[in-house]
Amino acid sequence: MSRSRLVYLSVVTVLLLTAGWHIGQGIYIHAKAMLAQTLLERAWRRTAHGEAQVKPWPWADTWPVARLSVPALNVSLIVLAGDSGRTLAFGPGHNFGSAIPGAKGNSLISGHRDTHFRFLQDLQPGDAVLIETPQGQRNIYRVETTAIVDAREAWLEHPSHTSHLNLVTCYPFDAIVPGGNQRYLVTAVAVMPATNLEQSGTEI
Repeated sequence: MSRSRLVYLSVVTVLLLTAGWHIGQGIYIHAKAMLAQTLLERAWRRTAHGEAQVKPWPWADTWPVARLSVPALNVSLIVLAGDSGRTLAFGPGHNFGSAIPGAKGNSLISGHRDTHFRFLQDLQPGDAVLIETPQGQRNIYRVETTAIVDAREAWLEHPSHTSHLNLVTCYPFDAIVPGGNQRYLVTAVAVMPATNLEQSGTEI
């Protein structure tokens, strides 16, 4: 076999192995995310029945704090306590330094662009986002703005007497390399408890 032929086969082999590794990683990440949501649903049900800081699996260092849903996009996700990298691998996470989802103040929830928060690219101003608390309170938010911002500016201050929801993920959505210095930020403001909207006949 000629040297050029050997080099060609070596390059092709490396490329195929690299591609296979990346595909495998992608499948693993999505499978882990789907399995985690099943376990989180169980933990959420226990949380809704009054248990505190229910761990979805024995070694977890996080627990459910809210349910986030977008009826128009068929999205329903359990929000976890904290937004560390290991937490976001299993679901969207609430920043401890921000207001509790559903409460007055400025709440910040992060998620990965290639799994749980990919739907953010489909949200438009005026769309409804629901937050359900462990106490059973359902609050509806209306999307105010969507923006591409610097990672250091992904936190926006709002008046403490209002309830704002900031949903953030990495940007662009089709990037191959994780991280980067851009973020996609969706800002929504609470309208009123969803139960009141339903009684008044307002469309969610």
